[in-house]
Amino acid sequence: MRLLSQMVSTTLLATALISCFLSAGCDRQQQSSPPRPVPEVSTVTVQTQKIMLTTELPGRTSAYRIAEIRPQVNGLIQKRLFTEGSDVTAGQVLYQIDPAPFQAALDNAEAARSRAEANLPSIRSRVERYKEVLVDKAVSQQDYDDVAAALTQVEADIQYWKATVETARINLGYTKVTAPISGRIGKSNVTEGAIVTAYQPMALTTIQQLDPIYADIPQSTTELLRLKNGGLNHKGPDQNKVKLVLEDGAAYPLEGTLQFSDVTVDPTTGSVILRVVFPNPNGVLLPGMFVRAVIKEGVHEQAILIPQQGVSRDNKGNPLSLIVGAEEKVELRMLTLDRAIGDKWLISSGLAPGDRVIVEGLQMLRPGTVVKAIPFDETKSRPRPSAIGPAAGPTGSTGDGAQPQKRSEGVALCCQNSFWNGRFLPGSSPLSS
Repeated sequence: MRLLSQMVSTTLLATALISCFLSAGCDRQQQSSPPRPVPEVSTVTVQTQKIMLTTELPGRTSAYRIAEIRPQVNGLIQKRLFTEGSDVTAGQVLYQIDPAPFQAALDNAEAARSRAEANLPSIRSRVERYKEVLVDKAVSQQDYDDVAAALTQVEADIQYWKATVETARINLGYTKVTAPISGRIGKSNVTEGAIVTAYQPMALTTIQQLDPIYADIPQSTTELLRLKNGGLNHKGPDQNKVKLVLEDGAAYPLEGTLQFSDVTVDPTTGSVILRVVFPNPNGVLLPGMFVRAVIKEGVHEQAILIPQQGVSRDNKGNPLSLIVGAEEKVELRMLTLDRAIGDKWLISSGLAPGDRVIVEGLQMLRPGTVVKAIPFDETKSRPRPSAIGPAAGPTGSTGDGAQPQKRSEGVALCCQNSFWNGRFLPGSSPLSS
């Protein structure tokens, strides 16, 4: 019994000592814990500005003018008088068709006309004499009528042979196949010795005028209506100027002019064609080349732009921002995005001038948290990959095109117990949400 009493006393004493040590440690921990500091965040004050909105649309180039060269008479090709792929001028002789039969036809028509003209004086004199003696009844009325008819026939023959001579002269001129327009000529489909026929289906060659040159850009009717009803200012001295991006991504140095917008909608694509004229003095643009045209939509007089890192998304992909509101407390704003312009978002709705959008220090924040706001210095901020996916705008711009950031495991575990409950991380990529 005495041994049992000693064991119980020892256990109680040890328990009391442990409780005392734990109590003392907790008291020291509570006394040594400093007050939690107020989070510091960087903010951008929303301001409206005037910007020019542009749309980048794909399209293809086409020749300004195209002429398919076909013969206008039958004959034998004697010569080809041009170099394939060279530049030709309007009126330049391209092919020589054998002119001998056409020259013979012209000579024959001229001879027949001369013969008809030679008979004209004698017939005309006879008509005048018969007319004088007809009064005295020296000739019958029938004789006079026969002579007058012969005169009319000779005059008609002269007119006929004159027309025949002109036709033969025109056909002789057609033996020289000339260029109707200036431009670059393509390959020849015939060689010397080939027999050709007038207005044959196959063209001898093709000439295309490349300076200036067209760029045909399809634009959806939905986008066309959006631009008309978008509240943009479409007036300006350079409103019809269009820039061009080539297939390799290089910018074409010369600006084009928007010539017209087609009035017929293609039912298969639901789009209309915008035709732009570009100067092409060096022949850089060729027909059929794929290009991208940067078309000016209009001027947005009250545009709101905020840095892309100030926009996050919830678990449904809806864009939102955290702002510093009254009493320096964090507030949540749902946004409507238009498009990405450089490293910023164009905001359609959700923000107003004067709002302070948080762009740095977003981690572990939630609505209602008191923060200390400092202005965001874009010049000192280090560039980082864009955390924004494709925009909902008409061009599908994706900002600077960088890969989305990945959240770390430690941050993800912390956020699972935060207000956001792991649904999204402020400042993170919408693709990683």
